[in-house]
Amino acid sequence: MIFITAKFLVRPEHADRWPQIAADFTAATRAEPGCLWFDWSRSVDNPNEYVLVEAFRDDEAGATHVQSAHFKAAQQTLPPHLVETPRVVNFTVPQGGWSELGEMAVGEK
Repeated sequence: MIFITAKFLVRPEHADRWPQIAADFTAATRAEPGCLWFDWSRSVDNPNEYVLVEAFRDDEAGATHVQSAHFKAAQQTLPPHLVETPRVVNFTVPQGGWSELGEMAVGEK
């Protein structure tokens, strides 16, 4: 799978509304057959920063995503709300979903 984490520094005047600003893009991406997850979180250290954790089934699904109409629309509509170009970490990993964090197993002694 392709695993991506991106940080979006949002203009302070738009930060509280970012989930609504990105809502159409988020919904359309989540509806893609190759999207495994597409989840936003707000930083606990900086209320103007949102972290996007996303994953796609494979290279083909990732390519389909960046070539989609909703991705192209987001390239136009989202940047005016940002302070800077988002930062990203992008890796292909040899698994298809989340693994358990064994060091913090729940219910085991």
